[in-house]
Amino acid sequence: MSRYDRSPRTGSDRANLYDEITNKIIAELEAGRVPWVQPWGTSAAKAPLGLPKNAATSRNYSGINVLILWGAVIEHGFPGQGWLTFRQALSLGGNVRKGERGTTVVYADRFTPEDEKRRAREAGEEAHAIPFLKRFTVFNTAQCEGLPGDIATVVPPPPPGLIEPRVEALIKATGVDFRIGGNRAFYVPSQDYVMVPPPMAYFEPINWHRTALHELGHASGHHSRLNRDLTGSFGSKKYAFEEILVEISAAYSCAALGIVPTVRHTDYIGSWLDVMREDSRAIVRAASQASKAADWLLSFALNADHGMTDDEREAA
Repeated sequence: MSRYDRSPRTGSDRANLYDEITNKIIAELEAGRVPWVQPWGTSAAKAPLGLPKNAATSRNYSGINVLILWGAVIEHGFPGQGWLTFRQALSLGGNVRKGERGTTVVYADRFTPEDEKRRAREAGEEAHAIPFLKRFTVFNTAQCEGLPGDIATVVPPPPPGLIEPRVEALIKATGVDFRIGGNRAFYVPSQDYVMVPPPMAYFEPINWHRTALHELGHASGHHSRLNRDLTGSFGSKKYAFEEILVEISAAYSCAALGIVPTVRHTDYIGSWLDVMREDSRAIVRAASQASKAADWLLSFALNADHGMTDDEREAA
């Protein structure tokens, strides 16, 4: 198949693509690496912390593609988070350097086969659309040449000290009932409030912010927000799925705010693996919903910035 083929996948191809993605994630977890927590700030990471984006459209990638592209950035030592298709590089006046190998990302969509349309017409019913994945090959801007200067330029990481005031302002801007106290962090769906211990309880102060973003990820699923199923009891597959989702969401939110993501719950990795081995589509669904949760939370970032005082901006 051509690397530019965007045709809908057949059932077996689609299943193979889900399996391919899931098996790679499982292999990473079994090797002790968590795909949504990359070694940012080390010699392995030359790119600045942030979400990968399409360099032509400036749109951030989402869902499972964030994990795929983060992995490629670390594996190949790319210096930036910008990506382009072969044709986009040409349209910008540049080209992919000869011999470079691209990275496969996926796009989820739905289509209705003609047989299903015919069956629905005959039965007087709604036609059922079938989900499918498309493959796209993208190249890091570092794999290209002749690109305009503003596309090829690597954006520097945010300056130190920027994080804490923005995160605190962001928490207020969400309007979530956010309580500080006790000795453990949790979210209570039935009463819709977050509880996080005081910052002094954390060995590293930045972990308070990571924890806050994790618990707000859970709060995003409340029926008044993104309306996820939060009824899973501790130890259930439904509970494990929500934890995978929120771990990834927190990693996305942290990266967008300039905080190096970490794993908050390593003790859940075994149950995550069980979920993924049982359902190869689980990690793709989790990453997709994680993007929605992170988008919900980060949508308050602008409001948070506007709500900061001049003194807070100066401190930031």
